[in-house]
Amino acid sequence: MDTTMISLFICIAIPTILVLFFLEKKAKLTVLFVVIGMFVCVYISGINGLILSNLNNDVFYVTTTITPITEEIAKALPILFFAYVFSNKREDLITVSFALGAGFAVMENVYLVFTNGSIDIIWALIRAFGAGLMHSLCTANVGYGMALIKDRKKLAFCGMFALLTVAIIFHATYNLLVQSDLEILGFLLPIFAYIPLLTMIIVKKVKAKKTAAI
Repeated sequence: MDTTMISLFICIAIPTILVLFFLEKKAKLTVLFVVIGMFVCVYISGINGLILSNLNNDVFYVTTTITPITEEIAKALPILFFAYVFSNKREDLITVSFALGAGFAVMENVYLVFTNGSIDIIWALIRAFGAGLMHSLCTANVGYGMALIKDRKKLAFCGMFALLTVAIIFHATYNLLVQSDLEILGFLLPIFAYIPLLTMIIVKKVKAKKTAAI
């Protein structure tokens, strides 16, 4: 495993964890899952590195067919544990899953910035809105779906498989596009998916406030 990534994780995670003791419950949960997302990124990067080395360092093949599977499964496991042990409320699951995805993206982006000397602000913006949103949306999809299937035993297995499949396909499509001549479309794909989700959440909150006021 790359010691650079481990060192970066330590430098970011420890101060963040120390802050947890001073946060309220909901904020603490969000920040905690950001840290968990960063840890998942560090852990799965080691596995992906081994797979890559065993496949003759074929980056294109690995990133379009294998890493979407390994990363989405790794990100889904903490959400699955949270849903079955702590809470399956839709709001909680969306919050922790989006936070975990964001933490994963932060760790990945920081590592790429640190190890790549030929980047600029435009690259950073594209990477932040592209891969950053992609990881968060894929994990949020799984978290949102778990809230619907957790208590439905007949749907639990096939439902979880379907959620992971959607996340994996979205992830693989993004990776494929950004490594092709349609890279701009690839970077825009997560943004196009994020806007409807954000709009839906805002509309629900506005409706809830109106209902409460009545």
